[in-house]
Amino acid sequence: MRIVSLLPSSTEILYELGLGEELVAVSHDCDYPPDVANKICLTSIDIDPATASSKALNEWVSGKVHNGISVYHIEKNALKEANPDLILTQELCEVCAPSFTEVKSACKILDGERKIVSLEPTSLEQILDSILTIGRVTGRTEKAEQLISALRSRIKRVEEMVTKVRSRPEVGCLEWLDPVFSAGHWVPEMVAKAGGVDRLARPSKPSLRIEWKQVLDYDPEILIMMPCGFNLERTIQESRTLKTHAGWENLRAVRNHQVFAVNGTAYFNRPGPRIVDGLEIIAEILHPAIVTGIAPANSYARLNF
Repeated sequence: MRIVSLLPSSTEILYELGLGEELVAVSHDCDYPPDVANKICLTSIDIDPATASSKALNEWVSGKVHNGISVYHIEKNALKEANPDLILTQELCEVCAPSFTEVKSACKILDGERKIVSLEPTSLEQILDSILTIGRVTGRTEKAEQLISALRSRIKRVEEMVTKVRSRPEVGCLEWLDPVFSAGHWVPEMVAKAGGVDRLARPSKPSLRIEWKQVLDYDPEILIMMPCGFNLERTIQESRTLKTHAGWENLRAVRNHQVFAVNGTAYFNRPGPRIVDGLEIIAEILHPAIVTGIAPANSYARLNF
């Protein structure tokens, strides 16, 4: 089977299921595991996220969406070269990957029918379901079930570790920093399972642009920065912009040195297997006295500025 994945999360799932050799092409956002660098790249965008500011990126995306223009370009010659039997894409987020409709249109250049599977997880359970879906369409159902079982065991371990915590801290998870967006979809559920509560967020709903005053009014005990598409180093850099906001120094999280940056790209923004690593990271941040040594190395950092 020749497989194309236009989602970083489904690319990671395919490798976990032992299908790296059958994956022939990916999107430009797919960067894990490192072997994906050897695959045909099918997409591109008109801006460089590595050099553009958070504000510029948001304005660029907003302008595209407002005018009904796709954020992505599908390279049709590369698609023809890949000649896939199966294409994995999504309809969940118009700025995360080409949509099902776009992919279907692009496939008109190919001879014959191609199977296109759209993945739409908005919760932890649905993320696990998407693993099973990929397993079934690729003939790896048993392997997918084994992976899901292992991930469920890790989720349960975190829940058991925080069962007896005396208090559930109020947490603010920010998925974009300029302008400010609260995290959505599966992140509020991750916070809850890790022994906290995020009152800024909307479970199973998209991230939401909020006013800075909402952060001030909420005044969370812990702030976690997880900008979509940014690694830990970039998140630390971008977080400095928050210092310019009125009232920053008065927030409980700031006063008590409970502001953290995480690797959002790897562990929070992508609905794949490493989302469970993200759950373990949050648990360590929220309850360091009882949860230690389970988060990946160099996956988060305390900010003191």
